[in-house]
Amino acid sequence: MSESISNLTICIKGAGEMASAVAWRLHQANFHRIFMLEVPRPLAVRRRVSFCEAIYDGRQTIEGITAVQSSNPHGVTAAWKKSHIAVLVDPEGMFIPALEPDVVIDAILAKRNLGTHLTQAPLVIGLGPGFEAGRDVHTVIETNRGHDLGRIITRGRAEPNTGIPGRIAGFAARRVLRAPGPGVFETTARIGQLIKAGDVVGSVTRRNVSAQIDGILRGLVRSGTRVTAQMKLGDIDPRGKASYCDTISDKARSISGSVLEVVLR
Repeated sequence: MSESISNLTICIKGAGEMASAVAWRLHQANFHRIFMLEVPRPLAVRRRVSFCEAIYDGRQTIEGITAVQSSNPHGVTAAWKKSHIAVLVDPEGMFIPALEPDVVIDAILAKRNLGTHLTQAPLVIGLGPGFEAGRDVHTVIETNRGHDLGRIITRGRAEPNTGIPGRIAGFAARRVLRAPGPGVFETTARIGQLIKAGDVVGSVTRRNVSAQIDGILRGLVRSGTRVTAQMKLGDIDPRGKASYCDTISDKARSISGSVLEVVLR
């Protein structure tokens, strides 16, 4: 890879599971000038594979790549010197002009465009629904599971949000833990814990959140998180392999590979 290519500055909006897989893949491909923008209190479910946890803990390592919290552009460049990814609290993208990215990737997965536009960088990529290639962004990456997962779209949009979780070992909606109502989620459960159908995983304002299937608790939002009704709280993996809690998923690897291809194009 030429020096000019590897020195590209890349901004990733969001630092959840999919955004983190994209950052991880790009870093592995020797793009080491990566910064990620997050909200003050991120709500990742698969926290062990989400760089947004650096906002709470100062740093987060995923499969050998480390991200650190930074508070300003000087902190970002300091992180890069140590071959780390930088994560900033900056949901409005105020630091984008100062850091002058060559590539902006909207990986928030909000199912709608929260402010990304073509003029933010020479190359702008949007993940999933909410973007139109050629109008909002240069390229859209399909995020819906199925035949077209990871498809690179240069004209048009990704498939609309189905609202149905991906099927794992025959289970879809039943593997996802959701809030029974608004309130504060409280739990003593741990990611990686074996769960049986009927087990109480936590509660929201004294209303129990119970598992519907057996498996490994692959993801769980932080205890003390304020939630809305039907918000996703956790993810039970019926395959029961604890190692999956700490590794990037097949879907995330597919999407991140497509983003890498677009950047290299």
